[in-house]
Amino acid sequence: MMTQQGAVLQGYNNELVKCVEDLCMQREELNKQIQKAEVEKNKLQHEIRILSEQLECVCENLAQKTASRNELDKILAETETAYMKILDSSRMLLNVLKKEVGNLNKAAELKSNVT
Repeated sequence: MMTQQGAVLQGYNNELVKCVEDLCMQREELNKQIQKAEVEKNKLQHEIRILSEQLECVCENLAQKTASRNELDKILAETETAYMKILDSSRMLLNVLKKEVGNLNKAAELKSNVT
């Protein structure tokens, strides 16, 4: 009877040792996965830092270019306004000259008719 109980106890012990060994193997596998994930996480964080720096540079560049474009838009609008004023003044000057030439022609006709 003692031998039988010893054999049962030995069976339990063997099973317990097997379970502990399985758990240790699972832990080791999980630890490898954790290390691999940490390496991937660090790699991704590094890439994010690089991309963030690149994004910041692109945003600054974009802001400068947008400001330059806005300044050019303002200059173009002012130039167009000034040009339109020049055109209007030229038109008015031409009208005045035509009127004066017309008046001179009338005066010359009247003078030639009187003499």
